[in-house]
Amino acid sequence: MATTTGVRLSPGIMGRLRLAAQGLLGDGFESVPEAVRTMTAMQAQDLQAALWAVGQRVPGARVGDVRGALDRAEIVRSWPMRGTLHVLAPEDLKWMLAITSDRLIRGMAGRHRELEIDARDVEASRDAALELVQGGRSATRQQLFAAFEAAGQSTAGQRGIHLLGMLCQRAWLVQGPLAGNQQLIKAFDEWIPKSRELDRAEGIAELLLRYMLSHGPATERDFAWWSNTPLTEVRTALALVKDQLVGLEFDGATYWLSPATAALLEDGVPGQRTVLALPGFDEFLLGYTDRSLVLAPGDADKVVPGGNGVFKKTVVSGGQVIGTWTRAGTSTAGSGRAGAVVPEPFDTINGLRPAAQKSFELQAAKYRRFLGA
Repeated sequence: MATTTGVRLSPGIMGRLRLAAQGLLGDGFESVPEAVRTMTAMQAQDLQAALWAVGQRVPGARVGDVRGALDRAEIVRSWPMRGTLHVLAPEDLKWMLAITSDRLIRGMAGRHRELEIDARDVEASRDAALELVQGGRSATRQQLFAAFEAAGQSTAGQRGIHLLGMLCQRAWLVQGPLAGNQQLIKAFDEWIPKSRELDRAEGIAELLLRYMLSHGPATERDFAWWSNTPLTEVRTALALVKDQLVGLEFDGATYWLSPATAALLEDGVPGQRTVLALPGFDEFLLGYTDRSLVLAPGDADKVVPGGNGVFKKTVVSGGQVIGTWTRAGTSTAGSGRAGAVVPEPFDTINGLRPAAQKSFELQAAKYRRFLGA
C-alpha cells in the first residue's frame, strides 16, 4: 500500500535512497556473490565497467575477486533481459530466461529474417556448439564460430553473435570463465548444474519484488522496462508482493521500495555529501526507464553523447549525477599501474567544491586499489 511520510521528498533524497538500496552507502555487501545476488541483475555489456560496478559495492574488493567469482561460476554473465549482458546469480539465470527470452526473440524476428536465421539454423548451430563444448570442455568465441561455419552456418554480418545469443537465451550455452578479457563458452547445464524452477507468474512476482528491494524507489514502469515485461503482468505481480514493500508518492507517481530503505527517511537519509565514481552503465543510472530523477535532462547528452548508447563513467554527489570522469593514460587490471582519475563536472565554471574534490580523490584511490595499483 502506498504511504506518505512527514519527510519532504526531493530528487536528491530519492536518489540517495536508491544509493542505499544498491549498497552504495554504508557498509555495502560482504562478498561479490552476495552483491550480485542482492542486486538481482547488473548491466554488464562492458566487462571492465561491470567489474568495477560490483567492486564498488563490496568494501575492500579487488578486481581479482570479481574475476575469480566469474571463473568459479559464483556469478555468471549472460543475456537475461533486453538483449543486454548482465551479471547475476547462476541459480537465477534459467528461470529468468524462461520469463524473458520468448518475448526478446520474437522482438528480434525482423533482424533474424534479415540475417536468414530460422529454427533449423538455430538447431544446427546448437548441435555444433554442444558437440564442441560438452564433456566439461570450453570454447572461445572464435572456436565456436568456426564450428558454426563447419556446420554450414555463416557467422558474417553479426550472424554469429545472434546465433550465440539465441543459444544462450535458450539455456543451451552460457559464458563461463575468463580468458583475458574474453569469456569462454560452456554448456549451460554443465557450468550451472543447479537451477531454480519457477512458473511464469511466480517468477515475475519474485523478479519484481527483488528489483524493488534492490533498486527502489522505482515505479512499475521502471520495472516493466528493466525486465521487458508487459505492464499488465507487472501490475498483476505487484498486487501479489506490494505488502512486502513501501510505496512513496512523489511527483505524481508511486515509487516502491523496501521497508528497510524507507526506514532511512525517519532519521534522515544518509549520503548528502557522499561522492562516488561509478562506472559507465551502472545500475544506479541505467536501472530505470526514467533517469531524470538523478540526471538532469539537460545533462543527459554529457553522459550519453548524441544518444549513442555508450554511457560515460559518472560522478554522483548527494544522490545526483553531477559529472563524468575519465582515466588519463592507460592501465591494466592487476598490473600495478593505473592512469590518473580525472573528474569532469558538468559545472565547468566552478568545478567541484573543495570537499567534493577531496571525496572524489578518495574514490579515485579506491578505484586504483581495486585495479591492484
